[in-house]
Amino acid sequence: MATKKPKSPNPVIAENKKAGFNYFFEERYEAGMVLEGWEVKALRAGKAQLTDGYVVIRNGELFVIGVQINPLGTASTHVRPDSVRTKKLLLHAEEIQRLIGKVEQKGYTLVPINLHWKNGRVKCEIALAKGKDTHDKRSTIKEREGKREVERAMKERHR
Repeated sequence: MATKKPKSPNPVIAENKKAGFNYFFEERYEAGMVLEGWEVKALRAGKAQLTDGYVVIRNGELFVIGVQINPLGTASTHVRPDSVRTKKLLLHAEEIQRLIGKVEQKGYTLVPINLHWKNGRVKCEIALAKGKDTHDKRSTIKEREGKREVERAMKERHR
């Protein structure tokens, strides 16, 4: 008898590591995405890239731009896939109104952090973010290098 292996809670499809380096995250939101069939199939194969993505607000709705979903080679012949199509994000109206108020403040923007599966649906985690200055980025690099050195020292000690 076959046993099912346990699934991870929210398997990540794609992650925007560059956003964590360039921005301070204030608040995080999980939004649904309006996708076409070929896009879902490509996401199951892990063909997504978020590094150039950003979120805009148009007519009281959220859209993610620049998220690249590359079509599979086996895509249908009658579908014309556009890999950088603008995709609509789904959030509650109150959340959208709150985000509109925050984004209008100076220095705030919305960035996609990751795409993940939740109950068989694709969700996009977005963050209300504030841009980092150059000195903040330098301190982030120093912290990262310090952590690496500590890990190396601990690894050497345990050998």
